Amino acid sequence: MAIPRSAHRLPLAVAAAGATTLGLFAPAAAADVRYEPGSPGLGDSYFPDLGNGGYDVERYHLKTAYDPGTDRLTGTTTITATATQNLSRFNLDFYKMIVRSVRVNGHKASFERTGERELEITPRRGLRKLRSFSVTVRYDGVPRPLSGPVVFDLPYGFLATKDGATVMGEPDGASTWFPANDHPTDKALFTVETTVPHGLKAISNGRLLRQRTAGGKDTFLWREDRPMATYLVTNSIGRFNVSTTTTGTGVPQLDAVDPEVASDPNSLDTPRHTTRVTDELPGYFGAYPFTSTGSIVENDSGPPLNLENALETQTRPTYQSPPVEKGVAHEISHQWFGDSVSVRRWKDVWLNEGFAKWVEWYWAERHGGQSAQLAFQQSYDDPPPIQPDRPPFWDVVIADPTRDQMFHRAMYFRGAMTLQALRHKIGDERFLRLVRTWVATKKYGNASTEDFEALAEQVSGQDLGAFFRVWLHTPDKPTAW
Repeated sequence: MAIPRSAHRLPLAVAAAGATTLGLFAPAAAADVRYEPGSPGLGDSYFPDLGNGGYDVERYHLKTAYDPGTDRLTGTTTITATATQNLSRFNLDFYKMIVRSVRVNGHKASFERTGERELEITPRRGLRKLRSFSVTVRYDGVPRPLSGPVVFDLPYGFLATKDGATVMGEPDGASTWFPANDHPTDKALFTVETTVPHGLKAISNGRLLRQRTAGGKDTFLWREDRPMATYLVTNSIGRFNVSTTTTGTGVPQLDAVDPEVASDPNSLDTPRHTTRVTDELPGYFGAYPFTSTGSIVENDSGPPLNLENALETQTRPTYQSPPVEKGVAHEISHQWFGDSVSVRRWKDVWLNEGFAKWVEWYWAERHGGQSAQLAFQQSYDDPPPIQPDRPPFWDVVIADPTRDQMFHRAMYFRGAMTLQALRHKIGDERFLRLVRTWVATKKYGNASTEDFEALAEQVSGQDLGAFFRVWLHTPDKPTAW
């Protein structure tokens, strides 16, 4: 996300199937099996009720139809998952939409709402540990966005626009338009199928598999074939000029630009910047982690939404206004830092935003601009201005900023400063080796601040406890490290 102006688990079902074939999991008599509810949250300290326990999602199929005239969304979400315990019931995160029916393994299941976000589902029979199961939820309604101090006091989630809709899901907005295990630690594969009035387009993640027209409506079928956190799913609906190409290294690229901003030179340059950044960053950080790239350039920086931020939606970042080149470098770098390697807990978000801001500095350094060290010094001497209702720059503890300060400017700038100070301390060669090792060993998985600190010490061969203490865990301006 831009400031406003362990490897993914193999499907447990596969392991379970193989183990059953070998006779390692002999079926027990029904009376011997005890089924218990999955937890209604994963205990994230910032969002305790976000996500759900007792199962691991393998894939989602989101089938929706949206009418911009009424803002009404009709959907059927099918989830394939594996039980990680013997489940008597389980929860999905789903915000305020009207649920019409739920089926588990094809059979009607009972359900109820517990609060605004929890959808509690009880299947006809208990679900056995390590067994795959499917759940299908039919629903409709007008999606209601979230808002509050977490994301710059701006609305987020599924948002109606002048000619359609846009999705800004970070951190907990995915559940505003589809039922989900809405936490970054449960990544899955996604198919997104969207029907809209003829003449509009629906742009999502990954590859466009099919487009068809029938009955005055157009349907778009997208698939992302690498594990993705729910907050990174996008679905921009509206009028777009779409172009397709292939980067110099062979990555398929699709760019969509709102025609109302097509005359802005920055919007015209976005596909070129995307190609350049997608091809160049692998030389620093290792192979591009996904099988497609691109951009979505919206026109939502003015009324009624007034969104000036961007989001690193996987494979195809969403910009709410035409970005400059460093903005593209920021969001494409997130494909490594945030999308492929995602946070284990939301308190670790500096690993996303600090890295992306540092990449902006490093990009400028590599292309004839000021050095990252000079950018560090400028921020150290004169930190960026802070909103009046936000804590002062040096008062934020980067490794645990509190929920409302997750996207404070210090998370970006002090996060980047931490990385540049570390680069200066351990040297270029070790620093870049650390970064490449980080994205290679954590690819498609999740990681924490503690993981990064441990790897930095391993790669550098240095005791960095005091360094990380003053930069990440102390709310004062570092004076020695």
